[in-house]
Amino acid sequence: AKEGTFNVAEVANSAMPSMVAISTETVENIQSFFGTYSQTVPASGSGVIVGENDNELLIATNNHVVQGAKKVSVAFTDDSAVEAQIKGTDTDNLAVVAVKISDISEETKSKIKVATLGDSDELQIGENVVAIGNALGYGQSVTNGIVSAKDRTVQAQDEAGNADESKDLIQTDAAINPGNSGGALLNMKGELVGINEAKYSDTSVEGMGFAI
Repeated sequence: AKEGTFNVAEVANSAMPSMVAISTETVENIQSFFGTYSQTVPASGSGVIVGENDNELLIATNNHVVQGAKKVSVAFTDDSAVEAQIKGTDTDNLAVVAVKISDISEETKSKIKVATLGDSDELQIGENVVAIGNALGYGQSVTNGIVSAKDRTVQAQDEAGNADESKDLIQTDAAINPGNSGGALLNMKGELVGINEAKYSDTSVEGMGFAI
């Protein structure tokens, strides 16, 4: 191995304290024969701790993980969960969620850390990468693969069925599944190079995942 690079297990081990599972509750209006009623719909996704200031921990995730959520909570690597606030979202489909440091126990603080940021511009096609996320809401899982392509543009649909275009994406064959959205794409130095966004969902397509 090249100097300063790790194997998949080492990358996963070093990055896991920066990973979070995000649970949301969205209120949806359901139309039925008896009229319209509202229903609370739970969902899950992933996030990565990317920063810290005096009173908040900042977590990057995918816009669609938290879009329209009335309630957001974050579970850390030790399974402790705290309520979070959506700080902001941008057009590149990234969102930032904040957790008050005062809400986190000392024990949990000792087990979590801010991710080391890498430079996604430096990625080479064919380079090994590792994806970590809360796949299908079962807890954090690890997949690995390579950078298949860079600067990809993907047409998708948002929850409401509106066309949604994402640009400058990293394409990878590391498995990215629902719930993995918002999780980390890491290089073999254990640095964060992307936030997992989407899997190309077509029954005949294998191994096309995308990260911001």
